Amino acid sequence: MAEDYMYARDGTVDRHNNPANKNKTGKWKACRFILGNECCERLAYYGMSTNLVNYLQIRLNQGNVTASNNVTNWSGTCYITPLIGAFLADAYFGRYWIIAIFSIVYCIGMMLLTVTASVKGLNPSCDGNGCDPTKSQVVVCFLALYLIALGTGGIKPCVSSFGADQFDANDEAERKKKSSFFNWFYLSINVGALVASSVLVWIQMNVGWGWGFGIPAVAMFIAVGSFFSGSRSYRFQKPRGSPITRIFQVLVASMRKSHVKVPDDKTLLYETTDAENIKGSCKLEHSKTLRFFDKAAVEVEGDHVQGLISPWKLCTVTQVEELKSIVRLLPVWASGIIFSTVYSQMSTMFVLQGNTMDQHMGPNFKIPSASLSLFDTLSVIFWTPVYDRIIVRIARKYTGHERGFTQLQRMGIGLVLSTIAMIVAGILEVIRLNYVRRHNYYDLEYIPMSIFWQVPQYFLVGCAEVFTFIGQLEFFYDQAPDAMRSLCSALSLTTVALGNYLSTLLVTIVNNVTTRNGSLGWIPDNMNRGHLDYFYWLLAILSLLNFLVYLWISKWYTYKKVTGRLG
Repeated sequence: MAEDYMYARDGTVDRHNNPANKNKTGKWKACRFILGNECCERLAYYGMSTNLVNYLQIRLNQGNVTASNNVTNWSGTCYITPLIGAFLADAYFGRYWIIAIFSIVYCIGMMLLTVTASVKGLNPSCDGNGCDPTKSQVVVCFLALYLIALGTGGIKPCVSSFGADQFDANDEAERKKKSSFFNWFYLSINVGALVASSVLVWIQMNVGWGWGFGIPAVAMFIAVGSFFSGSRSYRFQKPRGSPITRIFQVLVASMRKSHVKVPDDKTLLYETTDAENIKGSCKLEHSKTLRFFDKAAVEVEGDHVQGLISPWKLCTVTQVEELKSIVRLLPVWASGIIFSTVYSQMSTMFVLQGNTMDQHMGPNFKIPSASLSLFDTLSVIFWTPVYDRIIVRIARKYTGHERGFTQLQRMGIGLVLSTIAMIVAGILEVIRLNYVRRHNYYDLEYIPMSIFWQVPQYFLVGCAEVFTFIGQLEFFYDQAPDAMRSLCSALSLTTVALGNYLSTLLVTIVNNVTTRNGSLGWIPDNMNRGHLDYFYWLLAILSLLNFLVYLWISKWYTYKKVTGRLG
C-alpha cells in the first residue's frame, strides 16, 4: 500500500515510460524549468511584439490603421495556431515533444526576423524622409512573423498544461499546489514581459531594430535550453488518440439514435469496465443537461456485432460527458472574446494614443510609448502574489471555497475591471482632445501632456488579467476532459485570437463608416484631429453587455464531476 503512494495516480510516467515516482519527478522541482522556459519565451515574444506597431510604421512605412490591423491580425494568428499544436499533443506526440518541435520553428522565425532588421539588402533603406521598403523585404518580414506565429502555436497550449501535469490531481496536497502553479506561471510570463516592454523597447527605439530583435532571439534559445534541462524531472501524460474522433463518435451515435428514448435511470446507460478504453482518464458522473447526447450511451439491438461494440454506435457515459464538458465550455469561452479585444488595445490604440503625448521622463530621457505596457506587467507582478497569498485567504473566510473564489467568479471580476479600464482610457482621451482644442495643438506632434497619465488604464488591464486570464487557464484545464486538456487550453487561447480579429474588424468598420463624405474619422493618422475616445466608449459598452451575458452563462454552468479513475 505504501508503494502505491510512491507513484502518481493520474497515469503520468517518467521519461523511461515507468510510473512517475512522486519523490523523484514533478512538483515544483520540475516546474522551475518550465517557469524558466516560459519567462524567457515570453521575453522573446513580447520583446518582438510589444513595439511591432511602431516597427511597421517606421521601417515598413505603414499608416496607423494598416499597422494596427497587421499587428492584431498577426497576434490573432499567434492564438489560433495553438489549436494545431494542441491537437497533435493530445492525439499523437504528447506535450513534451510538441513543445520541442515547435520551439525549433520559433527559433528559425526569430533568427529570420533579426536578419530582416539588421542585414543590408533585407532591411529597408531609410533616409531623413522615412523608409522605403521593397515588396520582397515586406514579404520576408511577414514570413518571419508568421513562422513565429506557427512556432508559438505549439508552445502556448502545451506549456501551461505540461506544468499542471507535474501535480497529481488525486493527491490533495499536490492539487492545492496546482492552483498556485497557474498564478506563478502567469507571473513568469510577466517577468519576461517586463524586461521586453522596458529595456528591449528602449533598445529598439534608441539603439536599433537589429539589436532589438536579436536579444529576443537569444532569449528564445535560452528558453529551449531551460526546457530540455528539466527532462529528467518531468512527468509525462501519454497521448490518448484523437480527441476530435471521440467527439464525433458521440455526435454520430446520438444522431443515429435520435428516435431512441433516454431511460430515467442513469444506471441503464452504458459505461465500460475495461480500463484500456479510457486509460488514464477520469470517469465522469452523468449530468442531466444536454440529454440528447445521452442517446449515444443507450444500448439497443445492433450495437453488438459478433461480440464487439462499435464506438460509432455506442459510447460510454464518460465519453458523452466529455462532449458535454466541451459544449458547456463554449459560452464561457465566447465571453472571453470581448475581454481579449480590450486587452489587444495595449499593443495598438494605447500605443498610438501615447505617441501623441509628452514622452520625456526628466530633461534628457524619453520613454517610448510602447514601453508603458510595463505598467501592465508591473500590475500583474504586483497583483498575482497578492491574489495568491492574501485575497484568496480573505475570500475563503467568506465563501468557504478552497480557492477563495470559484473560477467563474474570478473571471467575472476581471470582466468588470476591463470595462472600467476602457472608461478610464476614454476619459483620458477626452481630456487630451480638450487640451488640444483649447491650445490649438492640432498639428503638434507631441502635446505637452505627460504620457504617464496612461498608467491607470494599463494598471487596470493588468489587474483584470490576474483575474480573467489566470482564471481562464485554470478553468479550461480543470474543466477539460483528461484526453483534451491541451486542446481546451488552446481553445481558451483562441479568445485572444478572436479578440484581436474583432479589434481589426471594429477598427475597419469604424474607419469605413466615419471617413465617409471626406471626414477624417475616429482614428486618422493625426490623432489630434480624431475621436479615439468614441472608440473607447464603444469598447466599454460592448464590455458591459458582455458582462451581463456572462452573469447569465455563469448561473447556467454546471461544473464537471469526477466519480473515479479508469486505468
